[in-house]
Amino acid sequence: MNQRKQLLKAFGPGILFASTCIGVSHLVQSTRAGADYGFELVIFIVLANLFKYPFFEFGSRYAAATGKNLLEGYLKEGKWVLWLYFIISLVSMFTVTAAVTFVTAGMLNNLLGIDFNPTYMSGLILLFCTAVLMLGKYHLLDTLLKIIGSVLLISTLVAFFGVLGKGRITPIDGFIPQELFERNGIIFLIALMGWMPTAVDLSTWNSIWAVEKMKDNGGQSNLKNILFDFNFGYIITAVLALCFLTLGAYVMYGSGEELSSNSTVFSDQVVSLYTNALGSWAYPVIAIAAFSTMFSTTITVVDGYGRSMGETLRILFFRQKNSKTMYYGTMVLVSAMAFLFIAYLSSNLKDLVDLATTFSFVVAPLIAWINYKVIMSKQIASEFRPKPWLKTLAISGLIFLTAFAIIYLIVYFLM
Repeated sequence: MNQRKQLLKAFGPGILFASTCIGVSHLVQSTRAGADYGFELVIFIVLANLFKYPFFEFGSRYAAATGKNLLEGYLKEGKWVLWLYFIISLVSMFTVTAAVTFVTAGMLNNLLGIDFNPTYMSGLILLFCTAVLMLGKYHLLDTLLKIIGSVLLISTLVAFFGVLGKGRITPIDGFIPQELFERNGIIFLIALMGWMPTAVDLSTWNSIWAVEKMKDNGGQSNLKNILFDFNFGYIITAVLALCFLTLGAYVMYGSGEELSSNSTVFSDQVVSLYTNALGSWAYPVIAIAAFSTMFSTTITVVDGYGRSMGETLRILFFRQKNSKTMYYGTMVLVSAMAFLFIAYLSSNLKDLVDLATTFSFVVAPLIAWINYKVIMSKQIASEFRPKPWLKTLAISGLIFLTAFAIIYLIVYFLM
């Protein structure tokens, strides 16, 4: 009983990680994968989740082993490593935050049945997320995401099993499947894997949330409990990715429908197509699932970038500064810049999402290598280092990520 209580007390960072993942990569990219290619991309989703696993796990493992976040580990490997992480995050964080918030705005418009300007709706969502995080800090985020995560999981599974029971739609006459192994197909495949389950550079967030949870629990650190929490969240993300792909394949593949670049229209398409397949009873279930998916991602992305970049700036430039001040300041900056990105760059949702996800995949091998280097370094006591099977999987993951990054660059620049 005591062990069960300890596991429950450690629960939280894994849910936050799952909430970060189950957003654009699942609702947008996995649904598009199923809608455009049926079940052709299942193996790539499985492989992306499998080969990225060690590098996310290393973030939680580092926190459990040292009581510190992974950014401190980067610094100990050399200041250049932290600078590299800073530059990568600086390039991607505004686009990523803008992409997830813009989709969330469309989902909220659809849920409320209104046609409010998605740019202004995005601004309100970013303002709300920033205010909640400033007022409630980690504890409120932890509690809020457990509630939203439960709604998301239940509503998505209801929709999934409902679609399975109804069966796949009949393709329209003259339907021609899209070619996967041509230029556009390969570029989409890389974009899909770029955020499947999410970007590798977000592995620092696991360690930061794990450290915050330890503080919440009075400083208690237990490798077994921390990894159980992480693995629980990771398994949920992998399963739901396949659920969303199945929804897209069963409901949209062969329908002749093309997903819109407008966030509100896209949201209505997703909800309406599922409702048409399941029946009118499913509308609130799908609408709630879609919004819960995106809102949980948005608030964790705002928090994650606020914490990681605030901590990076503090370590690099303001060592004596209060980490809370840096967190608040960076979070406001991220939200404000994301709003500007939405205002000026949101004319094509697919391009915005593909840009962010593709960049994440191209830099993934570099971040993965750094995480492996840190976790195998003298910073980590031998009892906390990965077992041989995990080391082998990590090396295989490095090869996998590097190979596909090279393939993307060849296809993009030479084809």
